[in-house]
Amino acid sequence: MPKIEEEVEIELEIAVPKMYRVILHNDNYTSMDFVIMILTSIFHKNFDDAEALMIAIHDKGKAICGVYSYEIAETKAHQVITLAKQNEFPLLATIEEDM
Repeated sequence: MPKIEEEVEIELEIAVPKMYRVILHNDNYTSMDFVIMILTSIFHKNFDDAEALMIAIHDKGKAICGVYSYEIAETKAHQVITLAKQNEFPLLATIEEDM
């Protein structure tokens, strides 16, 4: 059998995944210390950044805590809500598509 070699050119298009913001919302019941704990443990912020972000959430009503792929953003939002419920706080975390 004769050996046949053929060159085939293939173009692959790799799409960059959409990114999503995780937003924490201010409320009148969740303690500032708890918000800082959430920011350091779930979002891996250092204490100074967590404190500044907590103040921004308090002053502006909400703030972006991080931008992630959909699955990670949803997981982090779920972790926030679960920990808040376990500690009897109404802290709300939402996700929205990053522009």
